[in-house]
Amino acid sequence: MEKVRILIVDDENIVRESLFHWFEEEGYEVDVAEDGETALKKFEKGKYNLMLVDMKMPGMSGLDLLTRIKEIDDEVIFILITAFASVPTAIRALKDGAFDYITKPIDPEELSHIVDKALNQQSLKKENILLKTKIDEIIRPDNLVGESMQMKKIFSLINTVAPTDTTVMIRGESGTGKELIAKAIHINSNRKYFPIITVNCGALSESLLESELFGHEKGAFTGAQYKRKGKFEMANGGTIFLDEIGTVSPKMQIDLLRVLETKQFYRVGGNEMIKSDFRVIAATNENLETQLKNGLFREDLYYRLNVFSIFIPPLRERRDDIELLAQYFLKKFNTNMNKKISDFKRETMDFLVNYNWPGNVRELENAIERAVVVCKEDKVSAEDLPFHVGDVSVLDEGDKSLAALEKRHIIKILQENNWNISKSAEILGIDRVTLYNKLNRFGLKRDNS
Repeated sequence: MEKVRILIVDDENIVRESLFHWFEEEGYEVDVAEDGETALKKFEKGKYNLMLVDMKMPGMSGLDLLTRIKEIDDEVIFILITAFASVPTAIRALKDGAFDYITKPIDPEELSHIVDKALNQQSLKKENILLKTKIDEIIRPDNLVGESMQMKKIFSLINTVAPTDTTVMIRGESGTGKELIAKAIHINSNRKYFPIITVNCGALSESLLESELFGHEKGAFTGAQYKRKGKFEMANGGTIFLDEIGTVSPKMQIDLLRVLETKQFYRVGGNEMIKSDFRVIAATNENLETQLKNGLFREDLYYRLNVFSIFIPPLRERRDDIELLAQYFLKKFNTNMNKKISDFKRETMDFLVNYNWPGNVRELENAIERAVVVCKEDKVSAEDLPFHVGDVSVLDEGDKSLAALEKRHIIKILQENNWNISKSAEILGIDRVTLYNKLNRFGLKRDNS
C-alpha cells in the first residue's frame, strides 16, 4: 500500500522542521515548502494526499494557495494553520474547501487526530464513489447474465431476500460470481445508499484479519502508527461481505460470532466499545458441513450465517448460459479496447460451450478478454483462445466431440500449410513438441489425413 504524502507549507523553519519529523515518525511521506509559490510548483510536479498550510505567509497566502490547489485537484485534503486572531478567516476557508484548521501554538497530537479523521473520511468517500460507479453495472439486467433455469431461480432468490435484513450465505466454486450476487442483493436492499464492504477472509492471516475487521488503535502493535477503522465500522448502515468465510481460524470464529450477535466490538488495542449497524452476507467454496463434522467450523457460527442460502452452480452445469456470457464479455471488451469484433466463429463457440471451465465465469471472462486482445479478424477464432480446448484434463469423461473438433482444426491448419510443422505450430499458438504430441495422441500422419 502506498504511503500517504503530506506537504507542509509554512514560512517558519522551526514549524516546518518539527512537523516534518513528527509526521515522518508517524509513517507518512513528508515534504516541505517555505511559501505558497514553492508549494504550488511542488504540487504540480507530484501529487500529495494532504497539505498543512500556514494561513499568513509572504507572497501567496494560505487562502490563495487553497484556491489554486483546488483548481488542480479538488480531492486533496487542505488543513490550515492559523493564529487565533484569524479564526474567522479560517472558518471562511472551510466554505472554500478546506477540511479543517488548527490554531497556533500547534498541538501535534491534536493535529494528528485531525489528519487521521480527514484521511478516514477521504477513504470512505473514495469507497462510496467507487461503489456508485459500479452500481449501474451491477443492477443492469444484462450484467447478471443467464437464462438457464438455475440462474432464473437465483434471480428469484435475490428478489426475495434483498429487501429483508436477513443474513445470506452464498455457496459455489471459485469464479462462479459470488461477490456479484452479494452486490446484487445489497443494491436491491434498503441499505443500497450505504457502502458494501468486502473482506477476503482467505487472503489474510489471523492477526491481519482481526485488524482488518475490527480496526486498531495507534500503537496497538508494531507498525500501527495511527488509529484505523475496521471493516465492520466502515460498513455501518450498509453491508459487510465476508468472502471465503470457511477459511477463518477457530479464534476468529469466536470473535465473529460475538460481533454478529451484538453488533458491538473493540478495536485492537482499544477499550472503547464500537457499535455498528450492518447486514452480513458471507460466501464460501468450502463444504462447511464437512468442516462441521471435523470440528473445523463452529456450529453456532454456521447457523448464525446460514440463515438464507444461495447456491451458484458451476458453469459446466449451466452450459445454456455460456454463449450469452461470451457475447456479453465480447461486447464489454470491444468497448474497453475500442475494437469492433462482430462475433465468434461457430467452431469457436462450440469450443467455448463444450469446455469444462474449471475456473467458471471468471475463467471465461479472462479467456474472452485475451481473445479480444489478440484477435485480428472480424470474428474470434479458436486460436485466439488462451487454452487448448482439447486437453483431456478439462473435458467431461464422455465429451468426445470437442476432441474431434480440435483434431479437425489441426488437420485443417496442417493441410493449409502443406504439413509444415513449424508454421502450423505457430498458427496454432503452440510449440513444435506440443504439436507432435497432439499428432501422436490423435494418430495423425500425413498419409492418413
